[in-house]
Amino acid sequence: MTMTEQAFFKPEKVSARDKAATTSEVARQIIEAEATDRIRKTARLRQLREAQPIELKPVRPARRRKTGQSAAV
Repeated sequence: MTMTEQAFFKPEKVSARDKAATTSEVARQIIEAEATDRIRKTARLRQLREAQPIELKPVRPARRRKTGQSAAV
């Protein structure tokens, strides 16, 4: 370990404004990185989905509904 002033003394206090600015900057960088990753992932998934063949499901005839008539007449 080299002998420097920082090794023996505490660093100067950082003002609240500087802390807030640093926090805001880091938060914006994180949000921007997440948005970029989300856009990249969405584009990749869309490309994979469009590359799959379209499979049409067979259409089943609609069921006939029972009428509300009673069996005892």
